Amino acid sequence: MAKVTVMDVPHMIRLRSVTKEYRQGAQPIRALDEVDLTVASGEFVSIVGPSGSGKSTMLHLIGGLDRPSGGEIYVQGRVMSHMSDHDMTIFRRRHVGFVFQSFNLLPALTAAENVALPLLLDGRRMRDIRARVERMLELVGLGARHDHRPDELSGGEMQRVAIARALVTEPLLLLADEPTGNLDSAVGETVLELMRRANREREQTIVLVTHDPRAAAYGDRTVTVQDGRIAADEARRVPHAAIS
Repeated sequence: MAKVTVMDVPHMIRLRSVTKEYRQGAQPIRALDEVDLTVASGEFVSIVGPSGSGKSTMLHLIGGLDRPSGGEIYVQGRVMSHMSDHDMTIFRRRHVGFVFQSFNLLPALTAAENVALPLLLDGRRMRDIRARVERMLELVGLGARHDHRPDELSGGEMQRVAIARALVTEPLLLLADEPTGNLDSAVGETVLELMRRANREREQTIVLVTHDPRAAAYGDRTVTVQDGRIAADEARRVPHAAIS
């Protein structure tokens, strides 16, 4: 097979002149200011910057959790602003996995039930759900903890459940917002290794927002956001999906 260059890899994400404004009383606050960004399929991109720089806002817009004030966002070729709220919900459920700093697990559900939730909401068959959930929990090293609730798990275990839940629908895009922020360095590295494994073995596109340079180093590329604009964009290696 011929070697593929980065330019040949289809785009997973494209932002064109994206602006996001909020209002604080009568004062408009511009969180993002005319941002242009492209992320190739199979790329692992780390977005860094100080608090309030706009990096989490960018992630939420890419994932359809919020809508831009101006510009266009394309994910898998779809124009996000053209989608209804219902279609956006279905799109996120089937094509985008989310991992957050606060885990966002439902406390009344077991690890297995939390992981199964996106599939249940999507109306999948129970037989298929059980097999896939079991496989995902084994993947993150929690096969023996499937019936434990979040208050019976450590922080690192809860984050691994959150990653299993994000991956269980086999999304092409994984978005992670400070996923190691509540973890010690050793556990954080385990979580980041799981994400990098998903990127390399499953060719999933990953966008990671972090303030930690050690976490950012797991990406193929680091995008620095400052005052709502991209201040730097540095590639460290060719994305996995671009290598034959």
